[in-house]
Amino acid sequence: MRLLLIRHGQTPSNVGHFLDTARPGPGLTDLGLRQAAALPGALAGEDIAALYASTLTRTQLTAAPLAAERGIEVRIRDGIRELSAGDLEMRADEDAARQYLTTAFAWSAGDIARRMPGGESGTEALARFDSVVAEAAAAGEPGTVALVSHGAAIRVWTAARARNVTVGFAAEHRLDNTGVVVVEGSPDSGWTALSWAGTVVPEVTASGAADGGPAGRTLWGPELGPAADHPFD
Repeated sequence: MRLLLIRHGQTPSNVGHFLDTARPGPGLTDLGLRQAAALPGALAGEDIAALYASTLTRTQLTAAPLAAERGIEVRIRDGIRELSAGDLEMRADEDAARQYLTTAFAWSAGDIARRMPGGESGTEALARFDSVVAEAAAAGEPGTVALVSHGAAIRVWTAARARNVTVGFAAEHRLDNTGVVVVEGSPDSGWTALSWAGTVVPEVTASGAADGGPAGRTLWGPELGPAADHPFD
């Protein structure tokens, strides 16, 4: 099974560096709308049989041009929404971004009992994303399945589930708005990442440490080290 994990287009909260994860969330900026409109062309070579989006407005707006161009329905699923920020919701300071990032990547590293301050645990977050992937796999679609989701959710799930993506790799490789991670496999046999935002993922990734946080701030933490400044969610 081939999965395209697509991050949504740009939102006002991305521009303002806010940890904005609650439903329904903001729409897209003018740039975000252009990014969404460009997706059908960018994915012209993909045989997309099914298209999913999260319950947040921004993913549905991002998926709409692709759905219209392919003549397929957008299947809305809560499981692939963004990782809940809990008590950190709508904060834009570096400390909040650090807490969010460190907790989220701890889940990828196996500490799934850890809980976001006032929010969900890694067990809950990964299970809900897994459930949508399992649904798509069980449907037995003959082509590729596209999931329009969120920066943190995609990076954390891929690092947790793809055999060739370490936490370090996911942490240091950004995923811009409408960036795509391509994985192949199944819930039973496991997953291998084929490409990450257009870059081929090696069979075994090097362990990196740098990352930009969900609110687009430079972060430092004992698990992750110094980071580059770029958007996450």
